[in-house]
Amino acid sequence: MTEKQEFIERMKHKTKTFAVEVISFCNSLKSSRASSVVSHQIIRSATSTGANYRAACKARSKKEFFSKLCIVVEEADETKYWLEVILEANLSNKSAFLNKLHNEANEITKIMSSARNSIYESKS
Repeated sequence: MTEKQEFIERMKHKTKTFAVEVISFCNSLKSSRASSVVSHQIIRSATSTGANYRAACKARSKKEFFSKLCIVVEEADETKYWLEVILEANLSNKSAFLNKLHNEANEITKIMSSARNSIYESKS
C-alpha cells in the first residue's frame, strides 16, 4: 500500500471513529429540549464529515473531489461550532471528552483544509 493509500485509509477510519464518538457523547448529554436539538445537529454534521470524505475518495474528477473536500471542511467546522455551543450552554458534564472531541474536530478541519488548499493552489 502506498503512503497516499495509507493516509486515505487512516482518514476514513479517523472520520468514522469521530462520528461514532460524537454519537456516544450525545447520548451522555444532560436531558433537555436544547440537548435534543443540538444532538440532532451535531450528529448530522459529524457523520456528514466522514460520509463526504468517503465520497471524495470515490470522486470521478478532480472538481468533484475538490467539491466534496470543501463539504468535509464545512461539516467538520460546523461540528466544532456545535461542540462549542454544548460547552457554553453547559449541556454536558463530560468536559474532558468534550475537549477531546473539539481537538479531534479541529485536527480534521486543519488536515482537510490543507488538502483542499493544496488542490486549489495546484489549479491556479
